[in-house]
Amino acid sequence: MATSTLTSKGQITLPQAVRNALGLEAGDKVDFVEDAAGGFRVLALRKDVRELRGRFAGRALHPVSIADMAAAVETEAVARRRHGARLIAAEPKPARYTAKKTRSHA
Repeated sequence: MATSTLTSKGQITLPQAVRNALGLEAGDKVDFVEDAAGGFRVLALRKDVRELRGRFAGRALHPVSIADMAAAVETEAVARRRHGARLIAAEPKPARYTAKKTRSHA
C-alpha cells in the first residue's frame, strides 16, 4: 500500500505508483470523493472528455439521454453541497440550464 505524510500546510505528495496508476502529471487535478464506508477515493479529473472515448463501450444496458445525464450531474452536485464537499471543477451553468426570470405585470 502506498502512503503519504500530511504537511503542516495540509499538503500531501501522491506516491509515484499512485500517480502512474491514475495517469497524473504535474498540474493535473484530483477529486476526493467520499464513499459509503466513510473513506475517500482519489479520482483523476480529466483534462479532455475525448480521453474517455471507448472506455464505457458495451457497458451500458440502455442509452442515456443528455437530459438524464444533466439530471444525474445536478443530483450529485446537490448531494455534495449538502455534505459540504467542494466541487473543484464547478463552472457556471450555461444559460439554457438556468431558471428564467419572469416579469410581473403590475
